Amino acid sequence: MPRTILDESRIHPAIQGKVARHEQAIVQEVQSAVAAHAVVVVGMGINPFPKKARRALDAAGVPYHYLEYGNYFNTWRERNALKMWTGWPTLPMVFVRGMLIGGASDLDQLIASGELQTLLAGRSG
Repeated sequence: MPRTILDESRIHPAIQGKVARHEQAIVQEVQSAVAAHAVVVVGMGINPFPKKARRALDAAGVPYHYLEYGNYFNTWRERNALKMWTGWPTLPMVFVRGMLIGGASDLDQLIASGELQTLLAGRSG
């Protein structure tokens, strides 16, 4: 089922550029990291779930690249741009070989099932 995104034709032409450029620096930084690393974890300070994801990857012996953006008290606008880009509502955002696989509990499930290693090896499950 495709996710619902407001069609560009439903955005007034006067603001289309503003919408398209909104906080794109952070999105481009994450896109670059995802292109350069097999596993990327996007998180924020204070939140225990990015730490949980990183501990799970460490325990599984899987190297990853970590990007941290602020905490509960700041940088929410920038993080919101990431949420709008991916459609994923929470942090962490974990990417494996360019694919958003979800958050910490989703990562735990992939590790437990062995699917993480399959994804890393470039084989479809």
